[in-house]
Amino acid sequence: MRRPLIVGNWKMNLNRQQGVALAKAIAGRVSADCPADVAVCPPSVYLDAVGGALHRSSVGLGAQNVYHQADGAFTGEVSAAMLKDIGCRFVIVGHSERRHILGETNEDANRKVRAVLAAGLTPILCVGEKLEQRESGRTQQVVREQLETGLDGVSKEQAALAVIAYEPVWAIGTGVVATPDQAEEVHADLRSLLAKRYNDETGSRVVIQYGGSVKPDNAAQLLGQENIDGFLVGGASLKADSFMDIVGAAG
Repeated sequence: MRRPLIVGNWKMNLNRQQGVALAKAIAGRVSADCPADVAVCPPSVYLDAVGGALHRSSVGLGAQNVYHQADGAFTGEVSAAMLKDIGCRFVIVGHSERRHILGETNEDANRKVRAVLAAGLTPILCVGEKLEQRESGRTQQVVREQLETGLDGVSKEQAALAVIAYEPVWAIGTGVVATPDQAEEVHADLRSLLAKRYNDETGSRVVIQYGGSVKPDNAAQLLGQENIDGFLVGGASLKADSFMDIVGAAG
């Protein structure tokens, strides 16, 4: 039985004081018997501070990015070992904003996935199509290429520990959300691809999140789909009330 995973991606928002306050507010409302696993991913400069605010809570800490090398002369980058050292459990990899704004490739995502797994952390590998790709009927092809390249060299044991996040690019930050049927279709395809690549057991174990304008009023309907196991939440994760309403939909 897959346990829902709700992760807040704060992106490049909030300052230190605001981030710590938000983390404390969320931590204070996530009990040990919460129906979902919960984590937040603040900007990297606030990871340590937010991690301190989450100390001894049931809320996990995650990073929004990582570099694939273990150490070295890579000015401005942060390694998986460094993230682990300050208490991170999750790392977002291959988010569409990094792909389409900063030029990261499927191969870049793969190097990062393997580095995160090697460090004993959980990668959240993001996949998703642009609007023109969906309209031209290439959703399945695009998502398959992103998944298969992203997991290149990853064993079935490692894959079972990873998280996949389906984020249709046309629904991120636009207020437009994929219908439950649209989201479920892609999630089912992803699970089938995982089963074919590894085996049925691995395919059934991997948590597959949905991301793309998730809000309290659509969360329950999306989670009601067979293959949607949680959310990677953007804007709605910046307020404790809206984020916790989404978490509550898992119950």
